[in-house]
Amino acid sequence: MRLKLYRAASVAEAMAQLRSELGPDALILSTRRIAQGVELTAALDQAEEAAPEPGTDCAYHGIPPAVAARLAGANLAQALRAVLRFGTLPLEGSQPLLLAGCPAAGKTLSVARLATRLVLAGTKPLVITADGRRAGAAEELAAYTRLLGLTLLVAGTPATVERALRQRDAAAPVLIDTTGINPFAPDQIAQIAALIDAAEATPVLVIPAGQHPEEAAEQAGAFAVLGIHHLLPTRLDVARRLGSVIAAAVAADLILTDCGIGAGATDGLVPMTPEFLAERLRNSGPPPGVAPPMAAAPVRRPVFPTARSRAAESWGESGGELGGQLGGQLRGDSWAESGGAKRYGDDGYRN
Repeated sequence: MRLKLYRAASVAEAMAQLRSELGPDALILSTRRIAQGVELTAALDQAEEAAPEPGTDCAYHGIPPAVAARLAGANLAQALRAVLRFGTLPLEGSQPLLLAGCPAAGKTLSVARLATRLVLAGTKPLVITADGRRAGAAEELAAYTRLLGLTLLVAGTPATVERALRQRDAAAPVLIDTTGINPFAPDQIAQIAALIDAAEATPVLVIPAGQHPEEAAEQAGAFAVLGIHHLLPTRLDVARRLGSVIAAAVAADLILTDCGIGAGATDGLVPMTPEFLAERLRNSGPPPGVAPPMAAAPVRRPVFPTARSRAAESWGESGGELGGQLGGQLRGDSWAESGGAKRYGDDGYRN
């Protein structure tokens, strides 16, 4: 119990001092008149005393100071709604959705998650991968599309993307995975721009949470030349500091849509709303200066999972009955045995 004595010329002045210091939950224990005016004794249970929650400090998250100033002193969710833009991905639109980002940003898994969402909603999208640079990229995505009963088209150039799109059902959504690029390299930006033009696609920026806010802001600004308006942040399950997400959205005036929160394909993508982001900002990690507990782990021989085994784990761990079934199938079948992806090459369609 915290006790506090207030003296003022009037009861109103004493009450104002009390509310300012102890808040509205303080209890008034006694009041009496004194020569200088009134004396008021109040108490506040220490357990109820307001204290900053872990992660509410904008400096802890690395939120840009100009944005942090606009988030202070207000309902956090309401302030986020006023500062940032929130929306949904145009999955059902006529334009293909093309995911772009730096290497290892989470584009391929995000495409698999979006495809899963559409299939579970009763819609079969056309999935295209233009990632011919990363080893195993097509195999990883094919592991998901096969289980979803979808066709995966591999088209690494703007010309082959155009040819692949001719195979689409006019009403079917299209999801395009791309190779990770350096956004500060003009030639690599030009490659993605050519794919966007060829597909007449809506580009979506994929950025992992947890990186330095200034890096994320500069990357978002560099990708903005592609006409990107939507942001899909990933790895919110492992990132404790989320300033990079806010910095990227503000730097390029991007709409926050969905976000990746785990390794699961069926439930690893959730809508990014002001309420969700406010909750994560308040509870995403320990206060500054407090190191997370570390448990001793046994030394094990490293195991490098294949694309197929990673996909199986994500299905099995998060998909419930459906995930377990699909994960089991994935572990038992090989990509080659199941037919794999369908590829469009310069010499025409081939398996």
